Amino acid sequence: MLPNPTLDQLQVFLTVAETGSFSAASRALNRAQSVVSYTIANLEAQLEMPLFERSGARQPKLTDAGKAMLEDARRLLTDLQVMRARVKGLKEGLEAEVSVAISVMVPSPATVDVLREFREQFPSVALNLAVGELGMVMETVLSGKAAIGIGGAVQKPDDSMLMEKIGHSFMMPVASRNHPLAQIGRPLTLGDVREEVQLVVTDASGLTKGRDFNVLSYKTWRVSDISTKHALIRGGLGWGGLPASIIRDDLMSGALVHLDLEAYEQGEYPIYAMRRLANPPGPAAAWMIDAFRTRLSQCPNHADFTAALNEIRGPEMPLAAE
Repeated sequence: MLPNPTLDQLQVFLTVAETGSFSAASRALNRAQSVVSYTIANLEAQLEMPLFERSGARQPKLTDAGKAMLEDARRLLTDLQVMRARVKGLKEGLEAEVSVAISVMVPSPATVDVLREFREQFPSVALNLAVGELGMVMETVLSGKAAIGIGGAVQKPDDSMLMEKIGHSFMMPVASRNHPLAQIGRPLTLGDVREEVQLVVTDASGLTKGRDFNVLSYKTWRVSDISTKHALIRGGLGWGGLPASIIRDDLMSGALVHLDLEAYEQGEYPIYAMRRLANPPGPAAAWMIDAFRTRLSQCPNHADFTAALNEIRGPEMPLAAE
């Protein structure tokens, strides 16, 4: 017959192993030492192997089998704690899972900070995360695939959506340091960029079909995502706008230069928390929205971002063509 140890037996075994003695375990568990010894003896009988060496030692010492069993016991009891926390959360209305869609325009350090704290605050809540471009966030929320979305608004009003401004972001036109546009020693005009290849992200959601934003060149290469666009611009294959949060290190190192192009709209645009009116957020999702609001409120605006980079880099490494 296969052994069938109880969770209580595993808890007692783990406590003895961690405290180093039967007496210490009895105090930690608030049980008589004889009860602790009896529980371990029953567990060993079920497993048909000794877990502790008792002879010739003042304190019980794990056998090789005991060491192997210890990891299994710890894993099982940890899983039990997770299950208990999930049950407790469900009873209190806590979600079993939070699905969230986040725009690439949301600064990645802010996303990492929020999700790290989310894991600590809600260890029993699973996370389903989607990251995408342009209209993907709104489309994912509208379709019900995500409970909440964090991103910029798409110019397509929808009465079923609730949108709340929680921060801001901005794009900056850039090119590789060796790109022809980066070599022009003056502010750029439309005539300067018209014949140069501009990298443009295509909106896979279709919500902005037929509309382009800040597309100024006659020659365009269209890519599916910001990451590819970033790599191609760094490689000198074209110019284009990229989120400031993504290119900060490139601007500091000089791998990319900010193009002084007045025709390119660089104003800040809002970042929203969005959800369907018919799907109010649970405690964990509501916490996440508040956390993003707090974190994004600390992000620098366009002027502060440029000034900080100029200060770090020094006057000999300008951000823009001058």
